[in-house]
Amino acid sequence: MFQKILIANRGEIACRVAATARRMGVKTVAVYSDADAHARHVAACDEALHIGGSAPGESYLRAQRIIEAAQATGAQAIHPGYGFLSENAGFAQACADAGLVFIGPPPSAIRDMGFKAGSKQRMEKAGVPLVPGYHGADQDPALLRAEADRIGYPVLIKASAGGGGKGMRTVDRAQDFAAALDACRREARNSFGDDAVLIEKYLQRPRHIEIQVFGDSHGNCVHLFERDCSVQRRYQKLLEEAPAPGMAPELRARMGQAAVAAARAVNYVGAGTVEFIAEQRADGTLDFFFMEMNTRLQVEHPVTEAITGQDLVEWQLRVACGEPLPLTQEQLRINGHAIEARICAENPEKDFLPATGTLEVCGLPEGTAFEHGAVRVDSGVRQGDAISPFYDPLLAKLIVHGATRAQALARLDEALARTHIVGLDSNVQFLRRLARSDSFASARLDTTLIAREQAALFQREDLGLPLAAAAAVAQTLLRERASEGADPFSRRDGFCSHGLLRRRFEFAFGDARATAWLTYGRDANWHLTVGEGAAQQAGPLVFGPAAQGIDLQFAGLRTHAAVYTQGEVEHVFTPLGATRIVAIDLLAHAGEVEAPAGRLTAPMPGKLLSFAVRAGDKVRQGQPLAVLEAMKMEHLIVAPLDGVVQELLYAPGDQVSEGAELLRLSAEPRITQRIMDK
Repeated sequence: MFQKILIANRGEIACRVAATARRMGVKTVAVYSDADAHARHVAACDEALHIGGSAPGESYLRAQRIIEAAQATGAQAIHPGYGFLSENAGFAQACADAGLVFIGPPPSAIRDMGFKAGSKQRMEKAGVPLVPGYHGADQDPALLRAEADRIGYPVLIKASAGGGGKGMRTVDRAQDFAAALDACRREARNSFGDDAVLIEKYLQRPRHIEIQVFGDSHGNCVHLFERDCSVQRRYQKLLEEAPAPGMAPELRARMGQAAVAAARAVNYVGAGTVEFIAEQRADGTLDFFFMEMNTRLQVEHPVTEAITGQDLVEWQLRVACGEPLPLTQEQLRINGHAIEARICAENPEKDFLPATGTLEVCGLPEGTAFEHGAVRVDSGVRQGDAISPFYDPLLAKLIVHGATRAQALARLDEALARTHIVGLDSNVQFLRRLARSDSFASARLDTTLIAREQAALFQREDLGLPLAAAAAVAQTLLRERASEGADPFSRRDGFCSHGLLRRRFEFAFGDARATAWLTYGRDANWHLTVGEGAAQQAGPLVFGPAAQGIDLQFAGLRTHAAVYTQGEVEHVFTPLGATRIVAIDLLAHAGEVEAPAGRLTAPMPGKLLSFAVRAGDKVRQGQPLAVLEAMKMEHLIVAPLDGVVQELLYAPGDQVSEGAELLRLSAEPRITQRIMDK
């Protein structure tokens, strides 16, 4: 076994690899960029070396610098994780040339299968069914457009190298093809250093089912069953599970055999994933088509570990050392059901726009970190970390395991309810709604699930005003009680010699404003009234501190609440849901200013790629104006109204901060100001 390995990655996968290496007695070396100087993966390893600037091209994509770091620290092997250089055949070859073991497949297998177009050509020769498409080497835009026209719209443009949803666009109309092709090529070039693409027919309601395969240098190859990864946004997965619901044993066997045959065709060694698109027939059965092979460990590998009881990183290390596979195909068994939820810094209500900021609160459920328990958390962040725009917005992976899918779903909902993220937007509450949606709960899975369930998934609030207000009032009273002095004159329990004391609280909840009245009784009890009219709720307010939050009773409901204060915003989490409520300071002069719609600002920090207009151009509402790149994705800035471009304030290539004004339009709506009542 290796004495020391270098982990050429960051975030949760670097922490994940380091944990298994430590358990096996293998020393680890971390590499880090400027932005990651204090990152969790740096602390998780025995040694760490700085390799460059914050942008991936200045650090994690610098192959020679990483090899030099391994040599300088005496590492014998390099584990690439996933993303970055993990599917780069040139990097794998450079490792071998430097006398280092690349913990992954041989360069030839990466070239043959990691390049999507090449792998499809190989599979076509082997008789594996393919989705209709173009996988050729000629990348002339006119030819690509002609092939798309021949296949018939809608089509999917995909980067030939890499994965993770980067360099991928659906095109519904011929007139949109050129712009989509340009965007795909830019993303592919920036993410993988290769802008080649392929064109495929876009299937309307497919399932995304992948098979985990493993080969060794002794000619053995097995599959570790399938995962269903159909639930996606922006072609990136959100919920993954194993085994795939509704998978008949005969189909599982056929897909597993096809995946192993694909791996054997390239003498595959190490962990890999063969991905299939499964088209659902009217009778409920499935036809499957080869899509691609990822020549690395997948983000969703923990669900396979959960149902098989195997540590796939340990398998990787042993195979890379020349050992045979730990188990044969006949020895592998499926045990129960597992689901993984990807917790990301993003805003689902804004088309999943990635978010940046500081993790003021990062409360993750307790669970075994790398064992095979009911709840597992793989994370690369800690409370207080700053989430930058340079990398993928993945914060953590929450993995649950149960004897049945129903039990796993219940455990997932409970674990997500105990996940508290404050300081930036996250998709936690969206994931709860997604997992509880009719389609997912009943396993009606396909890649259009989110669009189909959008009415239920994109509701504004998960928790109503009365309970949120009650939790905020209780938190205020507990905070005041904690600050009381020992003398009776410091008490804030509302004592008065006669009559009752009423106290007013003002809240902003979404777009509405509400008043809550707290009545102090002579018996030291509280009575709370929230809202007015038919929506008003009133009743005794009973609360007390709990181990992590507040035990709360109001309006006939008893629950546990955790409340985190960030300025005037109270972040309220309960098992029923979560929300934000603004506690208005009645003594402060508070105003709300509507942002002028004619000013175009950056929704997050990033690099301005291009402008589609010039000063003096007339534009229509919804017209594309600029393209911003952040977190490895391109974001389109569109005109909010009709007008004339007055001025471009930046140049392509400039780095811009969140909220930076990019350009000005002539038409600006009236700015209004509302002074809140004191």
